[in-house]
Amino acid sequence: MEKIEISSEINGSIDRVWECWSNPEHITHWNFASDDWHCPKAENDLRVGGKYLSRMEARDGSIGFDFEAIYDEVVPYETINYTMADGRQAFIKFDRSGSFTTVTIRFDAESQNSIEMQRAGWQAILDNFRKYVERESIDISK
Repeated sequence: MEKIEISSEINGSIDRVWECWSNPEHITHWNFASDDWHCPKAENDLRVGGKYLSRMEARDGSIGFDFEAIYDEVVPYETINYTMADGRQAFIKFDRSGSFTTVTIRFDAESQNSIEMQRAGWQAILDNFRKYVERESIDISK
């Protein structure tokens, strides 16, 4: 199975990045690839054996799907590995460097869409995450 890798350097502390990545209250604000989609619901039990669920929908209600995964490894502020409902795996690494944190995701490609489309979609979500984290008005104390 082919692996795809994406990454983004985020102007934010590891604490801020981790909180925005893992807290469902934040996930619903960034977990979509374009402005005509949204994530109305997210659940996250961030522990080995815990479940992740996010609902992704077109804003016009024409299409939507649930993204589900089970966590295989969680090392707080460092790595998250999970297996998606279809058996594919993803590996996420958080690297801190001063006031920046780089998030790198490597995931198994699926067979329905081109590699380029998958890379672009996942990168768009990661870019949306970066923009969300870098907003000054986010309260991570929730």
